[in-house]
Amino acid sequence: MLLHKSTWIEIGQFLQRSRTVIIPIGSNEQHGPTGLLGTDWMCPEIIAVEAQKNADILVGPTFNIGMAQHHLGFPGTISLRPSTFIAAIGDWVRSLVGHGFDKILFLNGHGGNIATIEAAFSELYAEASFARRPAGFALKLVNWWDLEGVTDLAQRQFPVGHGSHATPSEIAVTQWAYPDSIKSAEYSPQIASTGPIREALDFRARFPDGRMGSDPALATVEKGGALVALAAQGLVKTVNAFSNEAKP
Repeated sequence: MLLHKSTWIEIGQFLQRSRTVIIPIGSNEQHGPTGLLGTDWMCPEIIAVEAQKNADILVGPTFNIGMAQHHLGFPGTISLRPSTFIAAIGDWVRSLVGHGFDKILFLNGHGGNIATIEAAFSELYAEASFARRPAGFALKLVNWWDLEGVTDLAQRQFPVGHGSHATPSEIAVTQWAYPDSIKSAEYSPQIASTGPIREALDFRARFPDGRMGSDPALATVEKGGALVALAAQGLVKTVNAFSNEAKP
C-alpha cells in the first residue's frame, strides 16, 4: 500500500491493523557518467514498492534529498545541510507519530545519509528522555544493501569492480526499473580509483567522472531484477520483525 496513492480514510483503516510505515530515503546526486542522479532514492523506493505488492505493508513518500554536499561539484546534485536534514526528518516523524504510527522504518539508499539519520533519531529520542516520558515510537534505519542476502548476491554478481559509489549493483537496480533510461559510456580507467571523501572540489579533483572504485558497465537489467526481488523479500521480513518487536 502506498501512502501517497491512498486517501486519509484508507490510511485510518490501515492504522487499525498496523502502526508501521516505511519511508524510502536517499539522495539526488551524481552517479558517474551513466548513473541516474536519482539512483540513491530510486533504489529504496523501487524495492519498497516491489515489497508492498505481495505484503500488507505501508510505504510512505520518498525522502529524496539527503547529504550530498561532496557531490556538489557535479551538475544536478542537490544537497541539504546536516541541520536541515535532521530538522526535516524530525518533522516527518512527528507528523506520522501524531497519526498513530509507532514504528517508522527508514529504508536508506545513500551511505552519506547514515550518520545524520542516526543523529536525527537521537534528537527525537532526546526530546522524550529530557521530558522523562516514553517516546511512544520506535525508529529503525535499514540500508537496502544490508537486507538479508543482498550484499552476498552483489558480491557474487560483481566480484571485481563493484566499488563504493556509482556501483554496478545500484545502477542495475535502476536499469531494471527504468530500462528506457539506460545509459552507456566509455570508462578510463575501466575501474575507477578510490580514496577519501571530503568537500566538493576535492571530490571532483580525485574522482573526475564521479565513480569510486567501480565499473558500472557490469550492470545488467537481469542482475538488477535479482537484487530487487531478494531485497523486497528481505524488507518484508525486516518490517514484520520490527512490527512484532516486543515492548519492554
